[in-house]
Amino acid sequence: MIDYSAARTWIAEARSIVGFTGAGISTESGIPDFRSPGGVWSTARMIEFGEFINSRAARVEAWRQKLVAWPAMRDAEPNAGHRAFVELERRGQLTAMITQNIDRLHQRAGQSPELVIELHGTMTEAVCLSCGDRTPMDEVIARVRAGEDAPACLSCGGMLKTATVSFGQAMPAEEMERAARACLECDVILAVGSSLVVYPAASLPALAKQAGARLIIINRTPTPLDDIADLVINDEIGRALPRLIS
Repeated sequence: MIDYSAARTWIAEARSIVGFTGAGISTESGIPDFRSPGGVWSTARMIEFGEFINSRAARVEAWRQKLVAWPAMRDAEPNAGHRAFVELERRGQLTAMITQNIDRLHQRAGQSPELVIELHGTMTEAVCLSCGDRTPMDEVIARVRAGEDAPACLSCGGMLKTATVSFGQAMPAEEMERAARACLECDVILAVGSSLVVYPAASLPALAKQAGARLIIINRTPTPLDDIADLVINDEIGRALPRLIS
């Protein structure tokens, strides 16, 4: 039986709490983890950014994958884990909501968009790699479904790509700087649903801990940062996180 009492006190007394979420919080909303059985990469190969840029065949395959993956992400609903972070914001304690996820479920749960830091971008939009124009994903997917196997930007004819950070693509500098600053200034960091193996994002909870914050990890399976955490909970997020902040 996990003793939540000390962690509840840390959270109750914290002036600044940072949330850090990975795919595990979204799997509880029905979105498969890309790496897990049933995830996109179990049935399709990963396409790196350079290949997307240089190969039309790769762009066709990338959009075929998005055609398959998008409905589950579009129809997913926020769960109790997302709502727990909204409650921390309502209390005035949450100062940043850092996420590796691309589904925008935090915002849909009611999190203020200005608090959410999307380290890996979002799949809810497509972006033109030439002019930067953004298009809702539903509109682009409709074009793919209608036969445009590698849709181009309607404004300038440039390549359209989901507004996500692909492997081989540079991390967004502004978001990383904001996330690092938040981690350096917080009292508690809640690392939830992340395997903490994808860098540089996974370095952020360790940064917060090194700066003096309490590190609480909630994940179904062990992570590389368990040894330095103040509390590790291997349980369902939608059950554990609301209990922790109650």
